[in-house]
Amino acid sequence: MDVQSLDALEVGQPLVFGGDRIVRVSAELAAAFRAGDAVVVLQDAGEVLHLPRADREAARRAVDAAVAAFSAMGEVDDAALDAFFTGFADRLEDDATFAPIAAANEADVASARTRGRSTTRLVLDDRMRADMVEGLRTWTRIPSPRGRVLDTREHDGWRLEQVSDRLGTVAFVFEGRPNVFADACGVLRGGNTVVFRIGSDALGTARAIVEHALDPSLAAAGLPAGAASLVDAPSHAAGWALFADPRLSLAVARGSGTAVRQLSAVAQQAGNAVSAHGTGGAWMIATAAADAERFAAVVRHSLDRKVCNTLNVCCVVRERADDLVPVFLDAIDRAAADRGTSAKLHVEVTSADHVPQRRFDTSVLIERASGPVEEPAAERQPTEDLGHEWEWEDSPEVTLVVVDDLDHALALFNRYSPSFVLSVVSEDADDLERVWRAADAPYVGDGFTRWVDGQYALGTPELGLSNWELGRLFGRSGILSGDAIHTVRTRVRQHDAEVHR
Repeated sequence: MDVQSLDALEVGQPLVFGGDRIVRVSAELAAAFRAGDAVVVLQDAGEVLHLPRADREAARRAVDAAVAAFSAMGEVDDAALDAFFTGFADRLEDDATFAPIAAANEADVASARTRGRSTTRLVLDDRMRADMVEGLRTWTRIPSPRGRVLDTREHDGWRLEQVSDRLGTVAFVFEGRPNVFADACGVLRGGNTVVFRIGSDALGTARAIVEHALDPSLAAAGLPAGAASLVDAPSHAAGWALFADPRLSLAVARGSGTAVRQLSAVAQQAGNAVSAHGTGGAWMIATAAADAERFAAVVRHSLDRKVCNTLNVCCVVRERADDLVPVFLDAIDRAAADRGTSAKLHVEVTSADHVPQRRFDTSVLIERASGPVEEPAAERQPTEDLGHEWEWEDSPEVTLVVVDDLDHALALFNRYSPSFVLSVVSEDADDLERVWRAADAPYVGDGFTRWVDGQYALGTPELGLSNWELGRLFGRSGILSGDAIHTVRTRVRQHDAEVHR
């Protein structure tokens, strides 16, 4: 077979995908492509991704450093790792060290706002800073998974042990959330190394964290320099190039559903294991046995801010609609008032008669990423759009559906939801058990939805929350944390030299 480098593309040139289909090179791609660039054709739909040479090189440099560091991490003991986490936390806590990081973040936020970008997850405020510090200190209290003997089998003359050990180089592509830096460094606890690619909105903040806190902490603790490496490039193509590197042991994608599916496909085609954390949005069901006061509280506390575990769709059974829908409407208004804004309601089309017409006729100011916008307080939503995740800024945004019964609600959840978080509000234990058995969800509760968080629920900094949109996970929880990333090696101790088969 004659293998040649691809130095140019021609308009209309066929690219094979899926084994028996082709997609043709567009004029735009042909004009942009240069020697040293690459293309990746996603095999499911034929989407063509252009990886410019500069982005490929930025990703390769970061992986080179992390792979080299992994070879040295076997000699790094837990005391040195503790020193790294403590040093990183101390530097973030020190006002003088943090000042240039804060300045970089202010610049990132200002730039994002001028471009109409969301900043709710970008602002490195006092709360996020404190959470990063606490997360890093938490890793000093969590035992390393390295060397943990998981199983022992005794044989005549020899003993077999299965032992937990470090996995390798872990790559993260995540949206503009600076706190993920601290969370993802948890993979070092188990002797792994990490490569980050952060969204362009937060790249300035990331560079400042690396320069003023991360790299100095690695050096002071005696860890290899590339143990935590940043892909210093702003484009999405740098993330594709990173996930296309077959030297990765695990690729972790966080962000929007579309971006995560795209990144996951790139990694899978390169033969890399993937942990995908994309589309979120929690669902809630209020059954015939719901307590109205409890329902009001859990709705309100599920809408305190927009993250993946925020309430997105609420189902109320028809039998209780007359008394529970007004409770729901009051709760979302209270959640908005807590933020000094107005709520945005979407009502599934067949449920509109249960909402006062004045909601549809009244316009309110809704706080969007681009600024306040006057919109109807309520709008009708097609049933087939129930899977849409509302990415709100400051105005709580949620969908209401009136369902025939609990079975109807479960059917809607299993068909339209991202198979993520489900809460059932009911005083009937049979309702709770039926939801547990029937719902295709990794996280099921009976109260507010925002409990789904590794740090909050397990006391371990979370690297991501997997949904089941692409299938149930094999052999692990959907809550990914640093101490969960390991491999299993098998070791034999032979004390009788004459053992044979």
